[in-house]
Amino acid sequence: MKLPAAWQQALVAGWWQPHCTGWQRALLPLAWLYGVAVFLRKLALRKHLLAPGWRTPVPVVVVGNLVLGGAGKTPTVIALVQALQAAGRQPGVVSRGYGRAGDGVCEVSAQARSEQVGDEPLLIQRRTGVPVWVGRDRAAAVRALLQAQPQVDLIVCDDGLQHLALQRDAQVIVFDERGVGNGQLLPAGPLREPLPATVPARTLVLYNAAAASTPLPGALVQRQLAGALALSDWWAGAAPTAAALQALRGRPVLAAAGLAHPARFFNMLRAAGLQIAELPLPDHHDYTTLPWPPATADVLVTEKDAVKIAPGRVGSARVWVVPLDFALPEGFVANLLAHCTRP
Repeated sequence: MKLPAAWQQALVAGWWQPHCTGWQRALLPLAWLYGVAVFLRKLALRKHLLAPGWRTPVPVVVVGNLVLGGAGKTPTVIALVQALQAAGRQPGVVSRGYGRAGDGVCEVSAQARSEQVGDEPLLIQRRTGVPVWVGRDRAAAVRALLQAQPQVDLIVCDDGLQHLALQRDAQVIVFDERGVGNGQLLPAGPLREPLPATVPARTLVLYNAAAASTPLPGALVQRQLAGALALSDWWAGAAPTAAALQALRGRPVLAAAGLAHPARFFNMLRAAGLQIAELPLPDHHDYTTLPWPPATADVLVTEKDAVKIAPGRVGSARVWVVPLDFALPEGFVANLLAHCTRP
């Protein structure tokens, strides 16, 4: 049974408190059972009781979270792919494609619809232009990608830190300012697996925050709003401008965000000098119907929202897309590629 969106948001919000609440303590026995299952799975792999994942012909980098809910994984994938391109590599991306119809393997084209391929894979493809394939079976997705695009020399796996069907050469674990919340495993807390005492081998930790939010040493990413542009221009492939964002200052605008942590987007808009009314929506909100009043004049959305809104649907509202850019720290990609060198 799927919980109502409001219940899901309340549950996730509770996880990020520094201590367990009463209802979370009641869930601790289930969290302990979950922890035992995680431990036994890793032990079986270590003792070769489970077959290891497929070792692909090209290096694989997994970008993911130890926690449930958004911590900045998708903008990290975009920034990483762009940095790899700048370094002379030809990356491709595979993803499960959360929220799409079906689980089979398919290619993500710029003309695809988010309900077919997932909102985040479509956004990654539109921002980077690299080959992107989705599928519940990520190994099958990699095979299809490499068969279709043999020039690809490195695979970035969007999410899938706990998905072991692929051997990875390196992994990037992303945290935001919330860290590990109450520090408990699911369902009493946000952790998908226990926080390790030290950074695992071939792993880089990246903090989408002003400072490290866990004891693990890692690098800090610089995040900023790239500017703004009209929804129709975004779909046409135009670039955002700072002038368009600044022009929205001084007049009331509605900011809508279907993210796991929409407050971060709202706070960045206010820091840019905008006067906004907040419209937080569930993560991966489908925009089957437009969630703002028909008389709304100006609406700001993220790119993750924009991939689900056709320009012809917005009526008289002026919808502006505000992309988010990540700047990876100096030396980050070089360190990552050092792990991807194969004999």
